[in-house]
Amino acid sequence: MEPLRAVVSEEDHGRLIKYYLRSTFGISYGTFSKLKYTNEIRVNGVQVRANYVLQAGDCIEADLPDEGNRAVIEEKLPVSFAYRDDDLMIIDKPAPLACQCSEKQPVGTLENRLASFFSSDRGYVYHPVNRLDKGTSGLMAAGMHAYSTALMQKQLHSGTFYRDYLAIVEGLIQGDGCIDMPIAKAEGATIRRIVAANGKPARTHYRAIMHGGGRTLLRLQLETGRTHQIRVHLSAIGHPVAGDFLYGSELQSLPGRFALHSHRIVLSQPRTGARIECVSPLPQELYRLLE
Repeated sequence: MEPLRAVVSEEDHGRLIKYYLRSTFGISYGTFSKLKYTNEIRVNGVQVRANYVLQAGDCIEADLPDEGNRAVIEEKLPVSFAYRDDDLMIIDKPAPLACQCSEKQPVGTLENRLASFFSSDRGYVYHPVNRLDKGTSGLMAAGMHAYSTALMQKQLHSGTFYRDYLAIVEGLIQGDGCIDMPIAKAEGATIRRIVAANGKPARTHYRAIMHGGGRTLLRLQLETGRTHQIRVHLSAIGHPVAGDFLYGSELQSLPGRFALHSHRIVLSQPRTGARIECVSPLPQELYRLLE
């Protein structure tokens, strides 16, 4: 990837480079430590130490360190990208497909597919910014390295990073509204969540788009990002996501998945600030639920 670059302004004249790098580029203390010990910081083309005193007009460059590959089994299966550059990628994930491998599921995930796709890129590590449930399809963002990932995670649930979801729910909902109900982990459960007074604040905005087959197509936006938030909230108001085997009823027509789709992502490119917007249409197998 391209090194971080900046030209020192009059305002920053006299600052130590270690403070300048962390505040200007937003890099973590750990990342800075790696830069320092690998001698990857240069001023006007010359390597410098962390206590270098900046002069106005200095040209700074810093090469972000290699992260090293985590042992992930590669699976040569397709990956659909809605957007990709040197800092981030936006993936259009199918369902059912888990985002990340684990001890219980070492293969059959998006991470395994990405490991194969980027196998020739030395030092590639999977950095999801937001995750989707195995049964949810659509757009999700991931960083190409730890630095861009950290910057994008700061955008989450802000005015610069937001997501629209589409869901087909059981029953008829009219108009729009906001579900404002706290969510907590169900007692004794591994993943199941419930609405509970002692839970964390959670707000989901919705708008009805169309109706059919006794169901409603909703557009949803998250104000918060609790685990299973959309699924829990819609089930709590009596309109579970169609096919949701955990919070509603499974549908044979949707094996392994349910009618929830990450439709749109908007974010700022972490280094340039440029607006990036991607849209993924609702899959046909979900549209058919409205017939």
